[in-house]
Amino acid sequence: MTGVAIVGAAECDLGSTGKSTLTLQTQAVTRALADAGLTLADVDGLATTGVSRFSTTQLAEYLGLRPRWVDSTFVGGSAAEMMVARATQAIEAGQASTVVISFASNQRSARSRSLGGVVEAHTPEAQFETPYGPLYPLSYYAMAAQQYFHRYGGTREKLAEIAIAAREWALLNPAAFRYGAGPLTVDDVLAAPMVSSPLTVADCCLVTDGGGAVVVTALDRARDLRHPPVRVLGYGERSTNTSMTAVEDLTVTGARESGREAFARAGITPSEVDVLEVYDSFTITAALSIEALGFCGPGEVLDFIQDGRIRPGGELALDTSGGGLSYCHPGQYGVLLLVEAVRQLRGEAGARQVPDARVAVAHGTGGILSTHATVVLGVQR
Repeated sequence: MTGVAIVGAAECDLGSTGKSTLTLQTQAVTRALADAGLTLADVDGLATTGVSRFSTTQLAEYLGLRPRWVDSTFVGGSAAEMMVARATQAIEAGQASTVVISFASNQRSARSRSLGGVVEAHTPEAQFETPYGPLYPLSYYAMAAQQYFHRYGGTREKLAEIAIAAREWALLNPAAFRYGAGPLTVDDVLAAPMVSSPLTVADCCLVTDGGGAVVVTALDRARDLRHPPVRVLGYGERSTNTSMTAVEDLTVTGARESGREAFARAGITPSEVDVLEVYDSFTITAALSIEALGFCGPGEVLDFIQDGRIRPGGELALDTSGGGLSYCHPGQYGVLLLVEAVRQLRGEAGARQVPDARVAVAHGTGGILSTHATVVLGVQR
């Protein structure tokens, strides 16, 4: 366990906002600080990415900050979870006292997201991958799903449960992009337009504006603030690859090691987790993460998630906001995993609240199953 806690958490505006990235970032930061009962004057550490080439200096200048510690780790969807680890270490080392971790983008309003891909021509993998015209990153995750099906005998019908459960949670979340859209069925998922076999549109995350922020400080200080502190119990990470060319087995991810280290630091096992927030850029992303984190054995996840286990009221509360599939996905969605985990542990999730939630895990995945970061959070009741 650490002597550090998350004391504030908030979203910025979500959906199709028409606002700039810096405006959304400012909303996220100031709302999270207000949630904690703090102001910009209390902040001496800043961690962010996705704003510009020099994201921390850009945001710090915009907010009028002169932080003595910054982090702009750029690893995709696992960045916020890695930043929690960095912020925890910085606070324990005395480099900072109050750190804000934030991310936001306006990708839907700006129409900046493209399926065409970003495999850069100068990289070694480009010569092997670009000639096939993959959709980036969708086709790569589709290959992971194909290999998983081939190895373990899974089906599209069983994988669809990830999207169905996410929608069920989103129907309980007024902030969700798909709130009010109605439930999904297996037939809905399978009948949606095929994008990259075996994944249809319904297997893919949303493209929205949005983002969020969390405020991290020392536990001693946290006890005097507005909300009960959400303690950072453990963390772990792995960076495994940048391309599919280098991956020997697409069904095994670095979440296995990041989770093992996070649970060991926290002194718990997966069976003690009340809320699990995993990155669900695609249905297969979530499925592989559940398995790698140790909630079931190799090859078991598609059977494990059936019979309502991950839906509201099930044994494993998964992606309780509705996830990237039905709630919000502005890119680098990992910060919103933390926001939802904090809300669940503080008992603030309304209709989707998991009863007596004491331990939550936020697990981010970045790139093409490239980076993996796990954070274990807990509260005392």
